[in-house]
Amino acid sequence: MSKVSVLFVCMGNICRSPTAHGIFEHFVNNSPLSKQILVDSAGTQSHHNGEKPDKRSSELAQEKGYDLRYIRSRKVVSEDFENFDYIIAMDSDNLSDLRYKCPEEHLGKLHLFLELGDVAESRGHVDVPDPYYGGMNGFKYVLDLVEEGSQNILGFIQAKHF
Repeated sequence: MSKVSVLFVCMGNICRSPTAHGIFEHFVNNSPLSKQILVDSAGTQSHHNGEKPDKRSSELAQEKGYDLRYIRSRKVVSEDFENFDYIIAMDSDNLSDLRYKCPEEHLGKLHLFLELGDVAESRGHVDVPDPYYGGMNGFKYVLDLVEEGSQNILGFIQAKHF
């Protein structure tokens, strides 16, 4: 059985993508595929390189049993396009940035989180909103979207690859 690798991407890699990283990895680790799926996250910008996830994201995730404390922000690098099977942007702006940087032969690896997670239609939008400049309600909403989308993405990958 081959391994599948998944990279979640937002702008700074401190709110949305580490939340997706931690929650998706939690679901993977609690499934029979724990040794088959590799998970990481990165940002299209390097403003927060090496930083921990935003405290608000970490606290809300911890309350629901998800651990983000081990995740550190990093910027997407050119090798990511070759090394990951799925590169999942949290919003359309970051997807555009990824498309611009991505070699043509790897464009098929790029996806939007809510579309791949089959959540966009039911929620009426395709982007996971950036909660960084808002209050806790924005972070709670992101966590809910990410939980729902992560379960769906895991099911999609399981059906397609295993």
